[in-house]
Amino acid sequence: MTRLNYDGSFEGFLTGVFELYDQKLQSTELVRGTLFQPLLEEKIIHVHADAHKAERVWSGLKRKISTESLNNVFKTFLSEQPDMERHLLEFIRNAFQSPVPVEKDFGNRSTLYISQTARKVHREKHRMEAFVRFQRTSDDIYYAPIEPDFNVLPLIIKHFKNRYADQHWIIYDRRRGYGIRYNHNSGEVEEIQISFEENLSDAFLPESVVAEEEPHYQQLWQQYFSSVNISPRKNTKLHIRHVPLRYWRYLTEKRTK
Repeated sequence: MTRLNYDGSFEGFLTGVFELYDQKLQSTELVRGTLFQPLLEEKIIHVHADAHKAERVWSGLKRKISTESLNNVFKTFLSEQPDMERHLLEFIRNAFQSPVPVEKDFGNRSTLYISQTARKVHREKHRMEAFVRFQRTSDDIYYAPIEPDFNVLPLIIKHFKNRYADQHWIIYDRRRGYGIRYNHNSGEVEEIQISFEENLSDAFLPESVVAEEEPHYQQLWQQYFSSVNISPRKNTKLHIRHVPLRYWRYLTEKRTK
């Protein structure tokens, strides 16, 4: 058994696929660095992400599968599930080897897995687009912390860049320790990491760092949701189905203090 240990990036994963074919490896596993545990009697190859090699694999896939399936491959990678590399690798191998399209072969376990997993990630993407709540800071930056189940930040950039093109904003994934920052002057989005002070680690920023009017806007938002709520029609189970409890921590309308 040969194990390819890569850095956890999509570019690193595709580089691992390239090395698999380039070195004609048969019995192989691709393993993220965070999950890598050396085993006895195995060959270990450490993969270094290479943009050129990754692009060659991605271009090859473009010739074999549809744009929808390419997107599903990327979404499945963003799921970060423990077994996603195994299924992606099997799917990619099938795509390259089969003389007929494999993306609709749901009798294949990996094709079905990718379809189902991509659907879950896509659903989380839509929820993040709906549930992000910005807080305006004193230096005129709109900041929103999130903790999605999957790594959906790369998927929501376009939505927020188009919708809030006239503002500086940051959406920060607290679970994964990185965020995206948009500069409306340049129109560019960049990936960032923030070292939080203790008083900035909560879901809501303290009044010392937010804009003067921000607490008032939050209060108005809460009052609006309270006023449109019709108590006799309250259906908690249905509400939680559409707005799961795990999102409530970062919703202004759910803030209790």
